Amino acid sequence: VQLQASGGGLVQAGGSLRLSCAASGRNFNHHVMAWFRRAPGKDREFVASISYAGDSTRYADSVKGRFTVSRDNARSAVYLQMDSLKPEDTAVYYCAAAFVGSQRVACAPENRYSNWGQGTLVTVSS
Repeated sequence: VQLQASGGGLVQAGGSLRLSCAASGRNFNHHVMAWFRRAPGKDREFVASISYAGDSTRYADSVKGRFTVSRDNARSAVYLQMDSLKPEDTAVYYCAAAFVGSQRVACAPENRYSNWGQGTLVTVSS
C-alpha cells in the first residue's frame, strides 16, 4: 500500500489535532497500521498502532490517555486524534503499514512496517 499522511500543523499546548493517513493499493484491511514520530535530534519512536479489524490498539506510554488511533477500512484510512498536546509532542509524524494477513494483532515489530508515508509536521508551542 502507498500512504499519504496529512493534518499536521501548529497548535498551542493543550490543544488538539487530528492526523489522517490515506492508503491506496490492495489489502489495506490486512495490514496493521501504526503511527511513529521523530522529534528534532531524536530517534524515531512508536506512537500507536491498530489491528487490521480496528478492534485492538497499542499506545506508547507517553501518549496513552491523550491520543486515540482509529481506522476506517471502507475508506482505507487511519487516523490519530491527539488531545492535550504538549511541546514534547512536537515531531514529524509518520504512518506505516505492516502486512499481517489474517493475524489478529494490534502491533508489529518495527522492521515489519514496510510501507511508510512521507510524514506530517506537528509543532506544539508552549
